[in-house]
Amino acid sequence: MMSNEQDARDVTQETMVKILKNLHRYDSRWRFSTWIISIARNTCIDEFRRRRRRSYDEPPEVVDDGPSPDEITAQQRRATRLHQALSKLPPLYREVLVLYHFEHRKYREIADILEIPIGTVMNRIFRARRKLRAAYEVIDNPEAAEAAAESPEAR
Repeated sequence: MMSNEQDARDVTQETMVKILKNLHRYDSRWRFSTWIISIARNTCIDEFRRRRRRSYDEPPEVVDDGPSPDEITAQQRRATRLHQALSKLPPLYREVLVLYHFEHRKYREIADILEIPIGTVMNRIFRARRKLRAAYEVIDNPEAAEAAAESPEAR
């Protein structure tokens, strides 16, 4: 969610501090992991808001341990394009994709974390994938995107 490793570490540390300070508020009727993820999600949102006020963005760090230099370069380019496409998505779509594809959460867990119906989770994931694919294709081939935007069919 945080775009680079250093920001993720900072948010993780801040999340752990919040968990320790608010452990007495944990309600045992809910899953502990859901409570922690909610705190982490809210900490990420707080950081995004702080960034917006600071109005600067750091470039993403993309690191891969591929076996050959060519494979490393190709995978870094794909990862960079995917990261760029993911960053173009609205936060409500980005967070469901991250929770589902990167955190490997189930629909029910995502629904609990975001406090939304499971049908809304499925719908957001469906729409987020379409938006991500379109954003990726624009990054992958900007000339085709410009040509498609100028065509009479696109109007």
